[in-house]
Amino acid sequence: MDAAEATLVAPEETELPSDRVADLVEYIVCGLVDDEDAVSLDVTDSEGSSLIEVSCSEEDAGRVIGRKGRTIKAIRTLARALGQRVGTAVEVEVVG
Repeated sequence: MDAAEATLVAPEETELPSDRVADLVEYIVCGLVDDEDAVSLDVTDSEGSSLIEVSCSEEDAGRVIGRKGRTIKAIRTLARALGQRVGTAVEVEVVG
């Protein structure tokens, strides 16, 4: 394989395992809120684990958390399950 072929095969950007989990969390949260533009995720990776902090408008934070925290608990369960499949421990927090 020559140098030209190597540039075609090699990925331009390495995707972290937490990127897939963050995409899932963002997809779920954006489906719950009224103001999707106010949703942002801050992903902090450390060795073998990731912290995903979800920021949204105060009005939508209640929807993301849900009654008695049931919605955020379900989001955390899904994120942890995907994280386990891709090989990283995941925590999800709502910053509000």
